Amino acid sequence: MSGVLKADLAELFSKNNIEYFLTPKESGWDFFNTTVYSVILVAAAYAIYRILKRIKVKIDERLAIAISPYIIFGGFVRVIKDAGALQSYIFQTPGIYVFVSSVFFAVFLVSMLLQKKFKIEYYKTAFVIGVFLLPSLILQLTYPRLYAVTFVAALLFPWFLLFKFIRWHTSNKIVTILHMFDATATYVSMSFFGYLEQHIVPTIFINTFGPISFVFLKIIVIVGVLYTIDKFFGDDREFCLYIKLIIGILGAATGTRDVITLAAGI
Repeated sequence: MSGVLKADLAELFSKNNIEYFLTPKESGWDFFNTTVYSVILVAAAYAIYRILKRIKVKIDERLAIAISPYIIFGGFVRVIKDAGALQSYIFQTPGIYVFVSSVFFAVFLVSMLLQKKFKIEYYKTAFVIGVFLLPSLILQLTYPRLYAVTFVAALLFPWFLLFKFIRWHTSNKIVTILHMFDATATYVSMSFFGYLEQHIVPTIFINTFGPISFVFLKIIVIVGVLYTIDKFFGDDREFCLYIKLIIGILGAATGTRDVITLAAGI
């Protein structure tokens, strides 16, 4: 190996470069690391989709139910990391997604084995185990600003009323509500409690038009994305639902983390 190549590899894997990717909160989110993680997300999501198809797991509401408590689980782990009780890179973005996915898939495999042996539907086992994981995490934090959650709930409630009278796919309504949950939590956190947005694109809009712009940005982008998915992938129902599931998870994960952070005053 040439000296030049060794030097290039050493620079690539230098501490500063590694921390740039592993600690985006400290090094800052920018277009480059955002793009890199987006590509990794798309590749990982597609690989998981192929695995689910190979093992003949139907992508429907049962899979969403199975995953739901692990989204909350990930939110609590991430906030506990912010509180200083956990130190590893794996407990913060993007590592937290790898960690939570690993926990879920370990439980998922056990659930599939139980389904095969005892005819217990996998989503029931996965959901129950996920729920039982939560109390030990919930008790790790105190909640001096629990009242702030009512602000988020009050501002989110009109969206539920609106979608009650709109004819649209239920999956689209759920995904949109999850992202409105995230947007509302961000708006409340920034407008009333002094938090800052870390991601590059929302920051541009928020710095220009104020925190409320994130809510409008979210609704426009999510509705547009869901419309595009239905238009171009609607013939493949499972793949269409899978893409929506991934998008919904992203909104629910960030929204959950924001609300727990807000309630815990971290």
